[in-house]
Amino acid sequence: MTTSLPSHLSPAGLSGRDALLGAAARLRAEVAKRIVGQTGVVEEVLIAMLAGGHALLVGVPGLAKTLMIRTIAEAMQLEFRRIQFTPDLVPSDITGTEILDEDSATGHRQFRFVRGPVFANIVLADEINRTPPRTQAALLEAMQERHVTAAGRTMLLPSPFFVLATQNPIEQEGTYPLPEAQLDRFLFDIRIDYPEEEEEVGILRATTVVDRTRLSPVIGAQETLALQELVRELPASEPILRYAARLARATRPGRPEAPPLVAQYVRWGAGPRAGQALILGAKAHALLHGRHAVAPEDIRRVAHPVLRHRVLLNFAAEAEGVTAHQVIEALLRHVPPPSSKLSV
Repeated sequence: MTTSLPSHLSPAGLSGRDALLGAAARLRAEVAKRIVGQTGVVEEVLIAMLAGGHALLVGVPGLAKTLMIRTIAEAMQLEFRRIQFTPDLVPSDITGTEILDEDSATGHRQFRFVRGPVFANIVLADEINRTPPRTQAALLEAMQERHVTAAGRTMLLPSPFFVLATQNPIEQEGTYPLPEAQLDRFLFDIRIDYPEEEEEVGILRATTVVDRTRLSPVIGAQETLALQELVRELPASEPILRYAARLARATRPGRPEAPPLVAQYVRWGAGPRAGQALILGAKAHALLHGRHAVAPEDIRRVAHPVLRHRVLLNFAAEAEGVTAHQVIEALLRHVPPPSSKLSV
């Protein structure tokens, strides 16, 4: 299959694939103009988007989660909407609602559907755990089905469509944690940590003066869809597929593939959707790094964001301070990767 590109992204001598790879690299460079540090986090967000999935960003306040998402939307020329989740938010605040219109000349009345903020390419669900489950479910249904049903009609959401949700891990009072089954709708669970000292100094330098940073649009909706198609076209060999499946299966207690740490501390393991996320995330990671096939290191790079919200720990793990990070590290040591000769 040949991936077509608009003429402005297909310079002489470059194939559509090469031009797309160059556009992906320029996208990362453009976002770095405004976001200081957090290169790993930015990469994981871009991987999730190129893989066609949604991402949950977890971090304490003040780590530029909202600015990062807004910057990516600006560099990608995609329509962006932000929803601030609050306890009084209702589903129609997200999906839209019907209003009664009256023609002043004729007096004729009719209902008209006003689309909600979910009708955008990138939807920032800010502090998603602050709204009740009913409202969370309305967004999660749109994420899964990529359409909204209201007033007896089914309306498709724009394409591409991404939900990037943020969550504050330190405030639990007055919050509604997402159920584990709904967390599985997110391709990645991305953790944002405090910046390093030099990065923090750079943040202070950049944010305490007049901001004159202007981003140049790199790609648009058509190019984003072409990149997503290219991700799925990247080959993944049989050993790579089996490696991803074995990693997912090793998270399940009671299975012979599971390491001792899983048997002792894991309540529920990851389902088949985790294997899909590992493969798609690995393909997108390979694409971002200019490679045309998936290698074992691509699977290992995305293992943490893919598995950390799908591996459910038990009370023994909580009591002994065992984290999902430790369990995933044990999995990566336990499941041998295929040799490079077999995986290419």
